[in-house]
Formats: sequence, structure tokens, C-alpha cells
Amino acid sequence: MKQETEEWRAAEKKQYEKMTETPVSKLIIMLGIPTTISMLVTNIYNMADTYFVGELGTSASGAVGVVFGLMAIIQAFGFMFGHGAGSIISRRLGAKDVESATRFASTSFVSALAAGGLITVLGLLFLEPLMRLLGSTDTILPYAKTYAIFILIAAPFMASSCVMNNILRYEGRAALAMVGLISGSVINIFGDWFLMTRCHLGVEGAGISTAVSQLISFGILFYMFSSNKTQSRLALRYVTREPKEVLMICKTGLPSLMRQGLSSVSTMMLNGQAGVYGDAAVAAMSIVNRICMFVFSVGLGIGQGFQPVSAFNYGAKKYGRVRKGFYFTITAGEVLLGAIAVLGMFFPAQLVAVFQNDPEVVAIGEVALRVQLVALFFQPMTVCANMMFQSIGKNGRATLLAMLRSGLCFIPVLLLLSNTMGLTGVEVSQTVADILSFFISLPFALHFLRELDQREKERPKI
Repeated sequence: MKQETEEWRAAEKKQYEKMTETPVSKLIIMLGIPTTISMLVTNIYNMADTYFVGELGTSASGAVGVVFGLMAIIQAFGFMFGHGAGSIISRRLGAKDVESATRFASTSFVSALAAGGLITVLGLLFLEPLMRLLGSTDTILPYAKTYAIFILIAAPFMASSCVMNNILRYEGRAALAMVGLISGSVINIFGDWFLMTRCHLGVEGAGISTAVSQLISFGILFYMFSSNKTQSRLALRYVTREPKEVLMICKTGLPSLMRQGLSSVSTMMLNGQAGVYGDAAVAAMSIVNRICMFVFSVGLGIGQGFQPVSAFNYGAKKYGRVRKGFYFTITAGEVLLGAIAVLGMFFPAQLVAVFQNDPEVVAIGEVALRVQLVALFFQPMTVCANMMFQSIGKNGRATLLAMLRSGLCFIPVLLLLSNTMGLTGVEVSQTVADILSFFISLPFALHFLRELDQREKERPKI
């Protein structure tokens, strides 16, 4: 027992030195590559659903976009508890407080399971109104209801997997998180192919495949914690009895809840505005959003590599490393996303046609995709600023910036442009919102970076 304790403490010390002494750019890349791979594979399996369901017709393709809004709701709570606890855990580990890190990990995990269970019950009770609220038309509704049933069944596992994944990342163990996510993603892709093309189960097959893959991913991630591969632990006995600690998790994770929750609201409103122009418009915008999210996952993965670096080093009072990490992350994001955006602009129609070759869908999607690729140049700064503020516990600023892209900017822009420009307004709304979000976020980031520079100069040298 004593030997195991000494080995665990040695591993803890090694992890601390890794997070506070490894060159910042190298550390972000080390943590960002597994996360980027995870994001890419996750988006590939989301796109696999879009591809296989798209073979069933335009209305079925639209159903994927509708249910995507439901998944955003589930993930909103998962990310709230995951990012909220993860940020606190990373800062506590940076301050060498392992006991409270375990308490926050267990509390967030149980909370996400409970929230997911509540979504399952309420979603199944009010399935049809929920699908209509998320933007389903009469022709899309049967497909959306079938698909959503299985997503709702998997909701507790989906939400709690978000928690485990983020805690692993914030501990600096992104490779372990990658294993859990990729395993589920690969199984889902195979399941889509087998259940839809070999068993001919249609949309029901896509739903079953997604639910099973979420359950398997949950099991693998949980094993990481139960097999002593992490500093924090998951068990009922560690769940806090202090309401203020639950509130702390929720406050720190509020930016993620707002970001994901507003993403669901914006998806619902986008589907509603696009639905005025028929199922083809709903399907086209759904496909474009999936493609752009796939591309953006590259930049997001690097940004998520920055999150544990900023939280851990802020907790360790190494402010210069936080500042350097921000500049490196935003530069890497601009280079990667800019290159992909330029490349994608040469064949937007062909990309949309991969998922649905209906000429009307392709025509609408081509315009929307070309315009949304422009937005990729403005996203890295906004997202990095939001991630930095949330990671270090600046909850007010993080929440405000999280609300911009899919809420405070997007919703009024969508309503204004769709009413004045018609379908074109629907197609360009996200890009306009991203540009506005960039210029609002920029002064917040610059002011805080100057503050970090001053703190680093005032920090006692050891």
C-alpha cells in the first residue's frame, strides 16, 4: 500500500512538472493533437450519420439537422459540468490540492448523469412537441422522432461522457480521452453502415448505432478513472455535501451551458427560418453546419489543448505561460483554419453533394458553405478568448463571450437578414455573427493579456 502511494505521488509530481515546465507551444501541441484527432473522428461519425441518412432522401437529411439541436441540449449540460469541474480541478491540481479535485470530479459526474436522465424522461414524454420546437416540418417529423428516441435513451451516458472527457483533458491526459471518444466514433460509423445498408433499418439503425456507441464510449472513459490512470477519482462517497461547491461548478461551466444551449436555440431558429423555403433548405443548412464543424474541429482541438495549460499554470501563478499559450494557440488556429477555408472554397458544391445530391440542396448549400468558410478566419480569436477566461475562472467574461456567436449576435442577425434578404440572409447569418463576435471579443482579450503581463512582472522570482 505504501509503495502504491509513493508511486502515485511520484506520478503526480511528474505530471505537475510536465504541465508547468514543458515549453508552452510543445505542451499545447502534445495535448491538442489527441483532442484534435478526437474532434475530427467525432465529427466524422456525425457526418457518417448525415451521409447514410442522406441516402434515404431530403426529409431524412433534414431530420439529422433537427436532432442535432437535441444533441446540443444534452451536450450543453455535459459541457457545463465537464468544463466547470475541469477548470476547477486543473487549477486545484496546479495548486497541489488533489483531494478537492476528486470531490469536484465525482460531483460533476453524478450531476451530469442526473441531468441526462431528466432530459431522457422529459424528452420521451414530449417527443413530438420537442421535435417541432427544434424546427421539424411535417415531412421531416417521422424521421426526426425515430432518430431522437435513441438519442434520448443515450442522454445520461452522453452527458456524463462529456464530463469524463473534459476532466481527462484538464488533467493533461488528452490521449486517454482520445481513446474513449475514438472507440465510440469508430463503432458508430461501422454501426451506421451495418444497420442501415445491411439490415435496412433506415433512420432507426442510425439511432441505434449512435446510442450503442455512446454507451461503449462511456464504459471506456469510466475505466480510465476506475483503473487509477487519473489523479482525481469518481465515486459516490466523494460527492460534495456543500451546495456552494455545486454552484461553483455550475458558475464556472455556465459559459459552456450558454454556448451549447444557444447553439441548440440557434439550430432550432435556423431550421425554422430555412424551413420556410422547404426541406431542401433545412437539409442544406444541416449539411453545411456539419462540414464547417468538421473543419472547425481542427482549430477547436488546438484550443482545447490550450485550456488545461492555461488553467493549470494560472493556478500555479505562472502567468507568462498563460499569455504565451494564448498567442501560440490563436496563431496556430488562424494558419490551420485559414488554409482549410481557402482550399474548401474551390469546390463547395462537390462537398455538399457528397451528403445529398439533390440539385436544390446543392445549390443552397454551395452558397452557404462558401460564405461560412470565410467565418473561419474570425473564429480562432473569439474561441481562444472564451476558453482562456473560462479555464482561469473569469466566469462573467467567459459567459458573455460564449453567448455571442450563437446567441447575442447570431439570433438578431438571423431574424434581421432572413426578413430583409430571404434565403440569402439565412445563408450568410452565421458569418456576419462570427465577424461581430470577433470585434466584440478582441478588446476583452487584449486587456487581460496586458494584465497577465503585469502580473508576471510582479511575481516573485524563485
